[in-house]
Amino acid sequence: MNINSEFIELYGYLAAILTTIAFLPQLYKTWNSKSAEDVSLIMLVCFISGLLLWIIYGLKIGSLPILIANIITLMFNLGILILKLIYKT
Repeated sequence: MNINSEFIELYGYLAAILTTIAFLPQLYKTWNSKSAEDVSLIMLVCFISGLLLWIIYGLKIGSLPILIANIITLMFNLGILILKLIYKT
């Protein structure tokens, strides 16, 4: 692996970390407040569908950063979706 491809891989991992942790505050807030009223169900379903497609894409091209980020983000968003359904008012 040369220097350029190492930096490209690093960008992938950094993007994966940032986009994945971006959902932790929402998950925490939803869990803590016991409310997901402000979270759109349609957005969650669309986003989760997109994550599933990213995971398939990551598998097809063999990209570990894409797989790791999207699998973890999928788990966080499934958690938010489950909490939304549990706390539905």
